[in-house]
Order: sequence, then C-alpha cells, then structure tokens
Amino acid sequence: MKLSDAKRGQSILIKKINDANIKIQAIRLGLYEGAKVNCSAKIPFGPVVLSSRMQEIAIGRNLAENIEIELM
Repeated sequence: MKLSDAKRGQSILIKKINDANIKIQAIRLGLYEGAKVNCSAKIPFGPVVLSSRMQEIAIGRNLAENIEIELM
C-alpha cells in the first residue's frame, strides 16, 4: 500500500521509501523505514499530513506515491 492511499486517522508503519533522494529528505523530517506515524489529514488532490512526536508534516501527493506503508 502507498502512503497516498492512507486515510485520515489511520496508524501507519513506513515500510519502504523507494527513491534514494526522497529517502534522504524524509530522514531529515524524521520519517524513515520502520517509523510509526498517524495520518492526521488528507487534502483532496493535495498532500497527506502525518503526525509524529508532537509535529505534523505535509507530504506532497507525488512524494507519497513513492512511500510504501503498512497499516497498524
């Protein structure tokens, strides 16, 4: 399942980040393979908003297509 398929309120485990450049950017934001996050919002045709450790991060839809997740 891809991050772009996540729904609001779901708990998510990041399984794999397919693009090396995206992986580097994600690590800087605290998102890495094995991280547990929550989908706090999903804007129609826009970003997916993730919350983790008292912060929220908006991930653009194109980036979200390259991140594989598993629901918890």
